Amino acid sequence: MKTWKLVSGILSIILFAVVSMQSCAVGIGNTLQDNGEVGGSAGIIVAILLLAGGIVSIVTRNGGKGGNIALIVLFGLAALCGFTMGGSYSDLTIWSAWCLICAILAIISIVKKPKNQ
Repeated sequence: MKTWKLVSGILSIILFAVVSMQSCAVGIGNTLQDNGEVGGSAGIIVAILLLAGGIVSIVTRNGGKGGNIALIVLFGLAALCGFTMGGSYSDLTIWSAWCLICAILAIISIVKKPKNQ
């Protein structure tokens, strides 16, 4: 699981840049259309949580249960925000799915971790 945490952390930090740029564009589009959607703002929230989750994932790859719980909370909140507030921003569903996969793998990491470590 150490390798997964390192790889997912790096990918999450890279995705932060992609999601934040897309969310800014979607936010401007929502403002210009005056359609009342909050997909751009939700994308910024997901991007910030992706960055935080990526950093926590890299830092706690050798750690214990506390780091995994933090990952579950961060990635779980990101997935929840992305799935519920995406609106017409359909790419946010993809980024939210990535967050959900990371949260599920953190749960698996807690369950499979040997008791003596």
